[in-house]
Amino acid sequence: MTSIGRICRSVVNSKLCSRMSSTLSYENAVQKLNSLQSNKESIAQILKDISLGQREEKCTNLKDMESYLSRVGVPLSRLDELSVIHIAGTKGKGSTSAMCESILRHHGYSTGFFSSPHLVSVCERIRLNGEVISKDKFADYFHGLYELLETSKRHEGDMPKYFSFLTVMAYNIFLQEKVDVAIVEVGIGGVVDYTNVLRKVPVVGVTSLGLDHTSILGGTIEQIARAKSGVMKRGCAAYTVEQPIGAMGVLVDAARAVECPLHVVPDYKEYHFPKTMKKELQVDINAYYTNASLAIQLAHAWMRIKGRPALTNGNAYKSEGIRDGLSAEPLIRQIPEATVEGLQQCRWPGRYQVERTDYAQFYLDGAHTKESVEICAEWFQRHADRL
Repeated sequence: MTSIGRICRSVVNSKLCSRMSSTLSYENAVQKLNSLQSNKESIAQILKDISLGQREEKCTNLKDMESYLSRVGVPLSRLDELSVIHIAGTKGKGSTSAMCESILRHHGYSTGFFSSPHLVSVCERIRLNGEVISKDKFADYFHGLYELLETSKRHEGDMPKYFSFLTVMAYNIFLQEKVDVAIVEVGIGGVVDYTNVLRKVPVVGVTSLGLDHTSILGGTIEQIARAKSGVMKRGCAAYTVEQPIGAMGVLVDAARAVECPLHVVPDYKEYHFPKTMKKELQVDINAYYTNASLAIQLAHAWMRIKGRPALTNGNAYKSEGIRDGLSAEPLIRQIPEATVEGLQQCRWPGRYQVERTDYAQFYLDGAHTKESVEICAEWFQRHADRL
């Protein structure tokens, strides 16, 4: 009887463990995460709340994020400990962020990287030291945070939506894993984007601006620029690329309002590279080189601000014709080997990606604005001309 009882208990315990394992699995985490997707009514309300002229007044994104973070044990004072490079813009955010992360990693820093959207697995959105987090680690963090948020609800539905949950998760992971620096790509806009709950950011970047998400951010380039400029914080160092005059004017005014020095990055051709290394990148189009220049300045600005410069000597750079409000502080021109290696070894799936097989060659790119599609066509045509 004793042996039978022992066997029964063993079977019961095995079933309980199996059930617990299935409820705390990666698949179950994705299922729960998908249940947090905004429905049609929620999206309509969001669009109404942050319509033009009511963006900051009506939207509660940042207050909501502060609450969510507090409920999982990350008050803003704790979030302030995370050193972040925050990157907004319309075109090239992902590529710029990926190159910036790769540069810093090749200089020996531990990195976190939060981006969106993903191509295949949601794990792709959160990376540690250049690697997509594992499904097991994703599940462990997800279920722990979900439980804390679920048990601290004040009312039904008091849970973060899909993107805000992942933002809470990314910040928590980066703090727990004690990364040296986190590169955070803005979701939509900037001023009320969930990622912008950050209060202390040493370095921010604004990539090329264009018309996108106009139903949320506005229908003019100036309105778009105003939304993106919201990532600038008092005392941070801000960097951008050459912008349309209207957009640049908005960025300059925003930087002046928060007393934030704004730099326009040099043309990639102006950099000096080690004689033993080539300066050409794997993607030979102007837009990619522009993103690379921004990534260089962001990474080296962070190293300089944190008191660990790799190499920062160089000449001052100013954008001709838009001098007022732009900083004339020296920008790096002499590129060290680790920076070149970071640029050349960076791979960003879904952007200017070429996959070769025995029977065909595939060209993959996620362009989704008019300007981006034109750049994609230019990139593809250059490859086609070489065939």
